[in-house]
Amino acid sequence: MTNKTILIVDDEPELRELLSFTLSKEGYKILTAADGQQALDIAFDTVPDLILLDLMLPGIDGYDVCSAIKRNPKTESVAVIMVSAKTDEIDQLVGLKLGADDYISKPFSPKVLAAKVAAFFRSRENRNTQKELSFETIDVEGLIMDPERFTVSYKGLPLTLTAIEYKLLYSLAQKPGRVYSRNQIIEKVRGDDVVISGRNIDVHILSIRRKLKDNTIIETVRGIGYKFRQL
Repeated sequence: MTNKTILIVDDEPELRELLSFTLSKEGYKILTAADGQQALDIAFDTVPDLILLDLMLPGIDGYDVCSAIKRNPKTESVAVIMVSAKTDEIDQLVGLKLGADDYISKPFSPKVLAAKVAAFFRSRENRNTQKELSFETIDVEGLIMDPERFTVSYKGLPLTLTAIEYKLLYSLAQKPGRVYSRNQIIEKVRGDDVVISGRNIDVHILSIRRKLKDNTIIETVRGIGYKFRQL
C-alpha cells in the first residue's frame, strides 16, 4: 500500500468519481476539488504529493492554480500533472513553463492514467535516491548543472527547470554531439517506465530552449531525435 496523497481537480463530477475510484483502488489517499479556489484551499492545507489538475475550471483556471502552487514555498515541491482536453502545443508549453511536471491530454483511460501515476512516483523516488549519489557537475558551452544541488545556470543566469526538463538536459549535455532517439530520451527521463510519448519529449525540448533563450544548444536531428551542440 502507498502512503501517497493525490488531489484530483476537475469540474466534472463523473470524472472525479471515476478517477477517485480507480486511484483509491491502487492504495492512494484521494482528495477532490471542483474548482480552482477549492483546489488551492485543499492544497495549502494538506500539501498532497501529486495534483491531477484540469485546466478549464470555473473561477480560477488550472494555469493560475499551478502558478500559485509553485509560487508558495509550502507547496512548491508538490508534483503537478495537468490533465486537459486542450491539445495545442502552446497550451502544454504554458503549463510546463508554470512548473507542471507533465501534461496528459483527454480523453484517456483511467487505468492508463493510474499506471502513469504509479510510474511517476517510482521515477521520483528513483530520482531522490540518485540525488544521494555523487554526480559530476556539467560545465559546457556556458551551461552549468550541479545535480547534487539540482541547480542549473546558463551564461551566468540561474534557470528553473522541471524535474523532467533537468534530467533531459543533463542527459544530453553529458555527451555533446551524441544523437539520442526520442525513445532513448524517454528511457533516460523515466527509466524503464515509458509514461510519456515522443510528442511530449518535443514539447519538453521546446520548453528548455525557451528557458535557455537559445534554440541552437539542443539540435534537432531530423527523423531521429536530438543532440546537445558539440564544441
